Amino acid sequence: MLRHLFKLIWNKRKQNFLLMSEILVSFVVIFAVFSLLVNLYKNYLQPVGFDYENVWAVKFNRPENIKANDSLTTFYESIENGLLTMKPIKYLSFTTGNFPFAPNTYNNLVTYGKLGTVCNFYLSQDHYPDVLNIKMIAGRWFSKADAAHKDKPVVINESLKEELFINEDAVGKKLGKSPDAMEIVGVVANFKDKGDFRGYQSGIFKRMDTSSYQFVSTLLLSVKPDAPADFEGQLFKFLSNHFGTSIEIVHLTNQKESTNKATLIPVIILFIVAGFLILNVALGLFGVLWYNISKRRAEIGLRRAIGASSNTITKQLVAEALVLATLSLVTGSFFAIQFPIMNVFDLSAGTYLLAHVFAILFIYLLVIVCALYPAKQGAAIYPAVALHED
Repeated sequence: MLRHLFKLIWNKRKQNFLLMSEILVSFVVIFAVFSLLVNLYKNYLQPVGFDYENVWAVKFNRPENIKANDSLTTFYESIENGLLTMKPIKYLSFTTGNFPFAPNTYNNLVTYGKLGTVCNFYLSQDHYPDVLNIKMIAGRWFSKADAAHKDKPVVINESLKEELFINEDAVGKKLGKSPDAMEIVGVVANFKDKGDFRGYQSGIFKRMDTSSYQFVSTLLLSVKPDAPADFEGQLFKFLSNHFGTSIEIVHLTNQKESTNKATLIPVIILFIVAGFLILNVALGLFGVLWYNISKRRAEIGLRRAIGASSNTITKQLVAEALVLATLSLVTGSFFAIQFPIMNVFDLSAGTYLLAHVFAILFIYLLVIVCALYPAKQGAAIYPAVALHED
């Protein structure tokens, strides 16, 4: 039976070419959509990797009247000492504009031997991991003793360690070449600082020194949960005396929501466009199948006259539509296989595999839904009426 159906569809391939092309295009679009969906869901399931509750980010502009590095260092140290006298503050750390969930990114190339990769760079102080509760998995974090270190001490995350060192121990290794060599003193667990729907990325932390304060534009604060309601106002008043009133206090929980929305907006737009395309294809598929089945009324009436049941004919007509879809999916699968091979969207092979399976199931479901009603209507015709029309 199945062989007969394939032969029947293949003999009418010229008549069904347009329909097969529509199914093929739909499959490619659905495959791309499911690839994105599966990737977003897998990223969402990954733990954030740090604590962002009760963490505030204060954005400010560096004072223009302080230009010498030593003076700038003294200026920031005085602010740090003043803030630490406030009881609601647990830890604090100055950093750059690419703080967690911020839209800013700073990345550069790092090398180890013949290997190299582009990763995110984070400028941080000694208490940065205390502010965000970042977990160390090897080595240590920075300390004041590193100020006299010959090579710049850095801490990397798991993603960078797996990318450059694989099964080697990364602690003690050096990145880059002299005189800009960086020595790895620790490895931290992976973290997502670009929202729930962005996966782990390679990252490297550099210790802030005297020459680094000119790039500082953000202050991260870990605030106690029982901080008084007016503490934000007190903090603003204290910092505005040093930086002016242009400062902005952002809660990382709110910043995370904004980042998630910014990530999802283009995705939603893509889904709407894909939805309209699928709807048009479904309507076209429905119309073509209805037309083709209507042209076969005499054939269906003859089969009914010789004893074929309505259900049997309905199953055959739906099966023919599924065979037609299968021929399109075979061609579409060839193109889908190229995505992981050519690393089109830089996603894992498992993501493409799941998207491939979901896309095939979706197309089969779409074809069944579009073919079932015309098939039932065609199979319900009385033999005498069909033969009389012929």
